[in-house]
Amino acid sequence: MRMSHRLQAVLVAAIWGVNFVVVEVGLRDLPPLVLTALRFVVVAVPLVFFVPRPTARARYVIAYGLVLGVLKFGVLFSAMALGMGAGLASLVLQAQALASVVLAALLLRERPARRQIAGVLVGSAGIGVLAASGGGHTTAIGFALTLFAAASWAVANIVVRASGETRPISLLVWSSLVPPLPLFGLAAVVDGPQVVLDSLLGLSWQALAAIGYVAYVSTLVGFGLWNHLIGRYSVARIAPFSLLVPVFGLTASWLFLGERMTGAEAVAALIVLVGLALVIGGVRPPRPTAPDPAASPSSVAAPSGVTDAVRTGK
Repeated sequence: MRMSHRLQAVLVAAIWGVNFVVVEVGLRDLPPLVLTALRFVVVAVPLVFFVPRPTARARYVIAYGLVLGVLKFGVLFSAMALGMGAGLASLVLQAQALASVVLAALLLRERPARRQIAGVLVGSAGIGVLAASGGGHTTAIGFALTLFAAASWAVANIVVRASGETRPISLLVWSSLVPPLPLFGLAAVVDGPQVVLDSLLGLSWQALAAIGYVAYVSTLVGFGLWNHLIGRYSVARIAPFSLLVPVFGLTASWLFLGERMTGAEAVAALIVLVGLALVIGGVRPPRPTAPDPAASPSSVAAPSGVTDAVRTGK
């Protein structure tokens, strides 16, 4: 794996770590499902008029939009609104790394090396240690919903890999057309139509800034790089980099929200780093297929580890 790509993966982790603090700020003024819906509205419009359509079939685009937008982010933002602290949420969500590797092995026949498996297990143990020491930074419902969001993220990773998408930004922008309508509908049911309307008409500058960050920086930059790396390498190779997200998330939460890191949390963060080092150190990645010269500069080759059923379904 090229050093530039490793640095891109670390940059994504930093962006997503800080994102939890930004979401916490946005939730002070907006209901969680409304904030999630606005995130994807801003991503989709007006970029959908300028970005070419994805190369993947429509079913993958729709599935990615529903899983990532409604199931992952809608549930995650709701968990944070129900008492899940920003720092701890950034950690528990990384249970997706283990789930991604397992699902990729079961569904895409991607066989991770033993060292990768050991690294993910060690990193996941660190997550467990920190989650157990969460104290007042979470509630039972918040913790459960965050785990569900983590599982949904793992499924989204599989959808990206199976789709063979060669335009990561196109997939992000066009799939962002899918979540807003169901999210606004759910918000109207959960919070009431009047609450939704009032929140839209009374947007504060803090809420607008939060929407801008989660839409453009976290979604377009973060997931654009993330999907590009998954398409170029493999789910098992890239997903464990997300174990760095809680390190950045806990630090940002301490700096900006006053969520202090305990000794147990510091030890857990170190365990996570050890797990990541096991995963990315000295393991030869699959050789990527050469991209089509006619494709865009940001395009990547279709995955080589997809099952025959997925290949014929493209």
